[in-house]
Amino acid sequence: IGLYEEILLKDFVTRTSLDLKLTLKYYREHATMGTAGGIYHLRDIIMRGNPELLFVMHCDICTDFPLEEMLQFHRSKGDQAKLTMLSVKARPGKAHTYGCAVADESSMVLHYVEKPKSFISDDINCGIYLMSASIVDVFRTLFLRNSDAGILEPEEMWIERDVVPELIASSSLYLYKSSVFWTQIKSAAAAIYANGHYLSVLRKENPKALAANGAGSPVIVGDVLIDPSATVDPTAKLGPNVTIGPGVHVKEGARVKDSIILNNSLLGPHSCVLHSVVGWDSILGEWSRVEGKELVINKNDPTTHEPTRPLFNEKGLLEPSTTVLGEGVNVASNMIVLNSIVLPHKDITSN
Repeated sequence: IGLYEEILLKDFVTRTSLDLKLTLKYYREHATMGTAGGIYHLRDIIMRGNPELLFVMHCDICTDFPLEEMLQFHRSKGDQAKLTMLSVKARPGKAHTYGCAVADESSMVLHYVEKPKSFISDDINCGIYLMSASIVDVFRTLFLRNSDAGILEPEEMWIERDVVPELIASSSLYLYKSSVFWTQIKSAAAAIYANGHYLSVLRKENPKALAANGAGSPVIVGDVLIDPSATVDPTAKLGPNVTIGPGVHVKEGARVKDSIILNNSLLGPHSCVLHSVVGWDSILGEWSRVEGKELVINKNDPTTHEPTRPLFNEKGLLEPSTTVLGEGVNVASNMIVLNSIVLPHKDITSN
């Protein structure tokens, strides 16, 4: 459910439905309805078939999704639990940038504040909820209350702002505390960080899916994922933390590290891509260099999330970060692109 036009997600929905052999549908909101309002607006569709429970997940997160564990925890609380919220520990001093919850020994939430100005708790909201079907009754109560109050958009309701206080008042909100990997994806740097985690998961669960060194293969360092439709010259060097998308061409002597190369891009001979995201259908000329700032994070610390930094500093200058090339960008030969965000369909002919 979201505000994006259907055409933007059509290919993703179709491809993912086929790959995972499940029915995946996207519904567009006609206006901003909030995390609860969209569900209430589509309640007849969502509740078709009388589901017992609903998983609701924000789309801008990366985690190991302990859904089975959440399901067992939620059911162990019986009918009293209307919503279970996934929580992890925040990095020291960073809890105030998230929603923070305080729970008792039974894990029932007693207090919740979204982005508090002072310390409340280091148990933060991960944006993954397991709801009993009866949650729709809470949404209906909120909607009727908004209508009676004359609110212009009574269907605009938020789980964090509107629903959580109602559930705390009725002692029906529970916190499932976990130590799984979790981070938000609100920047290109976070995407690189998340990419590295998912590649490490592949290393443990399906190592054959990752590229390996061998005769006629490029030099592989660490975890590298290459789409079968991509072509990579044997003299290229890839990794660690690299994903090469469908239809990508990587020419001789190219070097890629800590980067994501999206569909149908071309990396010319001896080009270099470090700490960057290269957009669809982009072309890098020979000996060109695209480089961003290295992300320094302790990957062995589950409480370490990619920090959210402002895009620009107080002087209006772009903060050094991951370099991003938009769709269809052409970087001329021998050019350097450093710590930059390049809009789609631009030609880079100077450093």
